[in-house]
Amino acid sequence: MMRYVILMLGLLLLVPHAPTLAAERDHPEARPYDKKAEASLAVNAALKQAGQTGKRVILVMGANWCHDSRGLAGWFEKPRFANMLRDRYEVVYVDVGKRNRNIDIAQRFGIEKIVGTPTVLVLSPEGELLNPDSAPTWRNAASRDADDIYAHFESFEVERADKNEEAGGKQESR
Repeated sequence: MMRYVILMLGLLLLVPHAPTLAAERDHPEARPYDKKAEASLAVNAALKQAGQTGKRVILVMGANWCHDSRGLAGWFEKPRFANMLRDRYEVVYVDVGKRNRNIDIAQRFGIEKIVGTPTVLVLSPEGELLNPDSAPTWRNAASRDADDIYAHFESFEVERADKNEEAGGKQESR
């Protein structure tokens, strides 16, 4: 009888954690933010590469301590996202510490202050900020729906294709 009571108590202790454990399995996380990296050099290299390929740049300004920064990076590593991103973007992760590191990079593209992490900038190959309104809105990235995240970043490709058609139908080579 005592074994049964102990077993039941043990199982009851796990019940409140069951949704959390399920969410962790369903929600990927990664830790790509390197506080020792030369962030400006990485951004410049991505813009140079984007200029040669016609891709856009996703500049993810976050930190490994931030659940939402890790969550978005984790989604980006999933094959569905990785394939789409590889074909359309150069992706750079910039560590912002406690929103006190590499802020000059955000300012370079018109974001004066990092109000939350991650802050996600989508840049043209020329370095033009394409999403000034949505860049600071990713503070809830870990709780967003994967399809919505995918559609958001996929939409920039559609926008780019429309611009190319207006410019005479030329498609940029990759």
